[in-house]
Formats: sequence, structure tokens, C-alpha cells
Amino acid sequence: MTALHHEGVAALGRALASRQVSSVEVVSHLLGRIEAHRALGTFLHLDAGRALEVARSIDERRARGESLAPLAGVPIAHKDIFVTKGAPSTAGSKMLAGYESPFDATVVSRLAQAGCVSLGKLNCDEFAMGSSNENSAFGPVRNPWDTGRVPGGSSGGSAAAVAARLLPAATGTDTGGSIRQPASFSGITGIKPTYGVCSRWGMVAFASSLDQAGPLARSAEDCALLLSAMSGFDERDATSAQRPPQDFDAQMRARRTGASASKPLAGLRIGLPREFFPAALAADVGATVRAALAAFEGLGATLVDVSLPRTELSIPVYYIIAPAEASSNLGRFDGVRYGHRAAKYVDLLDMYKKSRAEGFGPEVKRRIMIGTYVLSHGYYDAYYLQAQKLRRMIADDFRQCFTQCDVIAGPVAPTVAWKLGAQDDDPVAAYLADIFTLPASLAGLPGMSVPAGFGEGGMPVGLQLIGNYFAEGELLRAAHAFQQATDFHARVPEGFQ
Repeated sequence: MTALHHEGVAALGRALASRQVSSVEVVSHLLGRIEAHRALGTFLHLDAGRALEVARSIDERRARGESLAPLAGVPIAHKDIFVTKGAPSTAGSKMLAGYESPFDATVVSRLAQAGCVSLGKLNCDEFAMGSSNENSAFGPVRNPWDTGRVPGGSSGGSAAAVAARLLPAATGTDTGGSIRQPASFSGITGIKPTYGVCSRWGMVAFASSLDQAGPLARSAEDCALLLSAMSGFDERDATSAQRPPQDFDAQMRARRTGASASKPLAGLRIGLPREFFPAALAADVGATVRAALAAFEGLGATLVDVSLPRTELSIPVYYIIAPAEASSNLGRFDGVRYGHRAAKYVDLLDMYKKSRAEGFGPEVKRRIMIGTYVLSHGYYDAYYLQAQKLRRMIADDFRQCFTQCDVIAGPVAPTVAWKLGAQDDDPVAAYLADIFTLPASLAGLPGMSVPAGFGEGGMPVGLQLIGNYFAEGELLRAAHAFQQATDFHARVPEGFQ
């Protein structure tokens, strides 16, 4: 075997199953790397003792000849937006500093049941609000490809940890692009499934009609294995899709009708929305994405020109709907039941005001105020209701596109990762950078980021693939074929080999 930190989920699973290596050895090795690279800011909580205990138990069961799941003994870590029993669950906010949940989120418990060994909790933008992981109350995360740049957000800790080979995989959440964009900026693979595929129970809510969990890992193969374990109907989540368990790994490997070994994507129609390739798209990103699309053609796919005419409207629509839902969801953090409470106050109202003023960071406050405004009397019809109508029209645009193609492709973001602090004085600039990820989120469609090459400064560029509802298998199959023919997903940042 190569160095243990270079092995992905699938490879580690096979090595563990054949007893080439023990889970304790893998976990111990990765814990050492995490400690050596603390400066990246990826982990908020490292649970070394419990991780080694779980790993040891799995090794003992395997030694007894027990039949274990493919993921048994594989290390992961969770974005600190998922609550976990016995470990802090902060959502990257001072408001929840030190909070410990009495239960595990469904995604956390399902991966544990599959045998994954959790090493701890990963940094993220506060309450998942941000595109750079600079909004965390506990400090920013740095991009392993250039530590002076952002890793993307809000799942920046997850993406950076996987990219730096501190972990083979991690969980993330995607409300408007928070799995896909950090995966693109950090040079790894990430998938946001169809809304409802993964349970939201135990996920600290940002925008309930948009939030969705998903995996970040090295490859499509790794993502397929993780998504199979973490997805499925959950009766505790009213928005959970009532579908039987899915084997996404099998779906990924299923050969398309008419496909061959040399043309595994024969018959696949890839739609290219003209709105995803505007004049404002950075030249390096555009050239890298076009080169990747040419590789898809070489694998047998056909490129089709399509249109998503309301793409530009996705930004104002999202930044009305998401803050509106956030203002409602975050109303529970009032200093009374749990979370931060001001030390000094004169009455109940003063306690509310001071607790929230002290507990929330500037970006969260900004979105709460925007959301409260658009939901207020006299503005609800003009803003929130109109945004919901446009949301339906954006979904209709996708529905029309999928009559002409099987998968939609384009860039994940207009540029590569920007410098830390570059957008501190202009939050709208960060909002505009979400233009290619927001439409699929608003429509509830599955989308993923696949490493496609490198742009300015040697920074990674991700290719976005968007599928029809519950077409995760189609996306994973296309990404897997591309990754079998390229090695962008296997590249390692200098200094992290």
C-alpha cells in the first residue's frame, strides 16, 4: 500500500476488509497528520480517544470473523452543523460554543452504523452562512493549495481536510452551493443529492427548504459509497423522500445502453446552458471547464446547447428565501433555552437583545435582518411571495432542459478561490460568486463538483454536473468515467504529500 493518508474511502475499505491494515493503524496515522497541520484550521473538535476506541472495537470484530459493512473502520469527520452526542456541536458560532447535543443527527448515526470512525467535528461558516469559511467564530480555514486563500464555504473545513489528506472523506451540507463550491476550490469531489435524499434531522437549520447533506471525498467512487450509507427515508424528517435504500455504487457502475469500455458515456447528452458561460467567467476557469467537457466528448458523451434563462434571477431569489427562513430558524437562539446568554441584562427583552448581539457574528446578523425585513408586513407579498414564484419558474427551466439532455454541466464558480480577506468589505461579491450553484439548490436538484484541472496560481477548478431529480447515479457514473480517464482528483497539494 501507499502511504495511508493517500488512500481514499474505497481503497481503505478494501485494505481493511483484507486485513492489510488495521483501523487503529489508519486512525492513529491520520490523527498524527491532523495534529501536524493544525494551522489549516480544519478541526474544531478532535475526539482521538473515542475514535481509537471505536477503531479497536471494529478490528476485534473483524478478527473474530464477523461480517462487516464495506465502510467498517474507515475514518471520517463531520461538519459541525450536524449535532453529535458527547461532543461539542457549535455550528461555527459563539452562540453554541460548548453546546453538546443529547442525540446524534441521522446522518451521523447512519455512518456510524455503517462502521465509519468519526475523528471529530470540522470548522464551517457560522450556521453554514458563507462561501469562504471566514465567517466561523473560531477562525478561518485555509486552502491547502495556497494557505493565503479561502477553501470555499460553508463546508470549508470538510473540503480542506480531505484535500490536505487529513481524512479520506467528510460530511458537508449544501444550501446554496456549500458542498460543491468548497469541493471545487479545494480540488476534491463533492455531491449534493436531491432535496430529501438525506435526512435533515439533527442538522442545525439554516434554510429548511434548501438545506441538504452530502459527502465530500477524493472521488465519485468514494462519494457513492458514503451516500449509500448516509441517505434514506427518515420518519423524523417531514421533508425526507420516501424511497427505498439506494445502492449508489451499483448505480455508478451500471453500464449505459450502447456504452463500451472505450466509450463508457456513449449516449449521454450533456447540456451546456449558455448562461453558465458568460463573458464575466474568468478565462482560466472557462478554458479548464471546456477542456474537461472535451474529455467527456472523448468518452462518448454528446454536448448539447441549452438555456436556463432565469439563472441571474437565482441570486436575488435565493437571498430573499434563504435569509427569510434563517430569520425564522434562528429565532430559537434567544439565550433562554440553550446557547449563549449575556452575563448582564436588566430585563427579559434586554437579555434577548444582548445575547443575540453577542452570540451571532456579522454575516448571520445581516441575513437575519434581511430575512426579517422581507417577511415583515407590507413587504411579504412584494419580496418573499414573488421570490417563491420565481423559484418555481427556475425549476421549470430545468424541467425544460432535461427534455433535451440527461445531465447539465458548467463551472461551479466564476473564479478560483480568492485571497483570505479579499471580500471582507463587499459581502455582495461573495453572494454573486454563487450564481452557478444557486439554481440547482432552488430547484432541489442533485449537483456535484468534479476536479477538472487547474487555473490561475495553480488553484483547482471544479466542473459542476447537475442531474434530474433522484438521478444521483447518472451524475456519479459520468464523474467516475471522467475520473477513470484523468487524475485531477488524485493530485495532492504541495506540502501535504
